[in-house]
Amino acid sequence: MSFGFLGIQFGFALQGGFMSRIFQTLGADKDTIPFLWIAAPLTGLLVQPIVGYLSDRTWHPKFGRRKPFFFVGAVLSTFALFLAPYSSALWMAAGALWILDASINISMEPFRALVADKLPDSQRSYGFVVQTLIIGIGTWVASNLPWLMTQLGIPNTAPEGVVPDSVKYAFGIGALVLFISILYTILTTDEYPPDDLEEFEREKAANKGLFAGISEIFENISGMPAVMKKLGIVQFFSWFAFFTMWSFATPAITEHVFGATDPASAAYNDAADNVGSYMGTYGLISMFYALILAFIASKIKINRRLLHLTSLILGGFGFILIYYIQEPWMLHICFALVGIAWASILSMPYAMLSSSVNPKKMGVYMGIFNMFIVIPQIVAAIGGVNFLYKNLFGEEVINTMLLAGTFLILAGLANLLITDKKAIHD
Repeated sequence: MSFGFLGIQFGFALQGGFMSRIFQTLGADKDTIPFLWIAAPLTGLLVQPIVGYLSDRTWHPKFGRRKPFFFVGAVLSTFALFLAPYSSALWMAAGALWILDASINISMEPFRALVADKLPDSQRSYGFVVQTLIIGIGTWVASNLPWLMTQLGIPNTAPEGVVPDSVKYAFGIGALVLFISILYTILTTDEYPPDDLEEFEREKAANKGLFAGISEIFENISGMPAVMKKLGIVQFFSWFAFFTMWSFATPAITEHVFGATDPASAAYNDAADNVGSYMGTYGLISMFYALILAFIASKIKINRRLLHLTSLILGGFGFILIYYIQEPWMLHICFALVGIAWASILSMPYAMLSSSVNPKKMGVYMGIFNMFIVIPQIVAAIGGVNFLYKNLFGEEVINTMLLAGTFLILAGLANLLITDKKAIHD
């Protein structure tokens, strides 16, 4: 069931690690990069709750409830991931990112709902942690693909305004892995039918139609559980921090650590490969951290709030340390700490949420909950990052990592708002 997350994370890792590199190659200024990302979270704001709502209301004896959405998302994501590095203009690259992010979310949110569908509450921490283990593998492998392509002799430089072949090959491999892994999950995973199929059909008939659906989504938003609202604050700070990393890590680290600033130069492209490889460390460590958590969660009850609080604060310090390191190899330490936070972000909030919502509305609530992922990205993209890092820390782009660290520490402390015992413990 979780194997499909491997492919999804290939898409996310290539998107997060290398889209900013593509934007710079096509002539984007560092300060305009977040704005080029804005279409993706804006689309997610609409797509996620709608897909969640529709998947809750879907059932087919052969195709199930969530799997049709896996397939549609996989086809569109594969198409966008393959074409992104062949963009010849910024608007094309931004459009490819828009399609890619929206398509991945069509698959991702039903996947999270499926974990909650198939596991009882006592096993959900374990289930989401195992899912994170698979995601960690995908992050590490995908983040190292451009570096690996270069080692295999594929050119790492290209004429000005053209994306190197090493990146094109990496995205092509990622597209193939994404499609095959999701297709494998579709063919090998069974879904449970609704407990009462007749009641399920009656509820669908009573609330059919576009306006009824929109009305129900807004009713669910206004009536979301208190735990979900408090987790939303944690999510806001967490995803603002990671969006900052995805937007600015490549220009910040290539400049601050490697002294490379010209996107057309061999020095910049070698440095960008190295940054991708170092960032892959957060995927690798998130894998091992998730493995440890999976073992612990299978044996004893865990305090989800305390675990998430500690993990996010450690990740915050990892971002801040990037500013102070003296040697490039020390980036492994920084991103190892970030990986601890990443593993927790991908598991603990969803485990806490799934214990607090109506199982019949798991899809729509997972979609609504992910609005707390895209809203901070929108805020960051429309100028939040640029305004805050320059006014709080200074003009140098490496200060974006200080901002990311500060927000991740605030996210950790925001866990103290969560007091519901059912959410805190298995």
